[in-house]
Amino acid sequence: MTAGTGGLLRLGRALETTVCELLVGAPLEGGLVAMAHCTVDEVMTRSPVTVTPDAPVKSVVAALTKHGVTAVPVVGADGRPLGIVSEADLMVKESLRSGPGGETAAQVMSTPVFTARPEMAVPEAARVMERHHVKRLPVVDEEGRLVGIVSRTDLLSVFLRDDEAIGAEILHDDVFFGILWADSTALHVDVDDGVVTLTGTLQRRSTIPVAVQLCEAVDGVVAVHERLAWVQDDTALREPAGPVDGTRA
Repeated sequence: MTAGTGGLLRLGRALETTVCELLVGAPLEGGLVAMAHCTVDEVMTRSPVTVTPDAPVKSVVAALTKHGVTAVPVVGADGRPLGIVSEADLMVKESLRSGPGGETAAQVMSTPVFTARPEMAVPEAARVMERHHVKRLPVVDEEGRLVGIVSRTDLLSVFLRDDEAIGAEILHDDVFFGILWADSTALHVDVDDGVVTLTGTLQRRSTIPVAVQLCEAVDGVVAVHERLAWVQDDTALREPAGPVDGTRA
């Protein structure tokens, strides 16, 4: 391979990566691109049930029972969440109580309160929950006021996407056609309960692991199995050892 050829290959890959970044966002490690995920705004519960800090515990229990929820945000007069009272908090308080109590929501709520923003991607919200070992996040606007609440169940709802919609996003919208510029007529995407199987032919062998990672990033995908063939094995190409000056290495 000539040094000039190596330079052209590098240039082509750099241009492809740059265009991908413009289409879908920042590159991931190794030059892969970040997929656009479903956001918290799309799965959260709007206008959630709330209580004030001075609400008696009895009224908090009544709110949980009436609305069939397991936790309520405690919200101040300015609309900002101060904490969360869950069934678990109330059970702990009850087990420790030795006599009559006049506790308020402020006295039994869990703090600090960890929040999400409406534009936050679902995987990012899931990481916040995992990091802080919480089951739900109040959702706040740019001024910190409560606009919703998102639970683990809400986040898991992305896995209930229709198989047909997942397949269309992979084949025609974001992955093969939108990012990799692949010939969709040479490919087949089968989705069964979120499990994706890729068959067909890609132009370059090096594109296959990229395609798999991009498919894994699509909302609703549980697993990806690839049985792809390729036309050109570009993984065997090596960069020239000497300087790139347009001469034969």
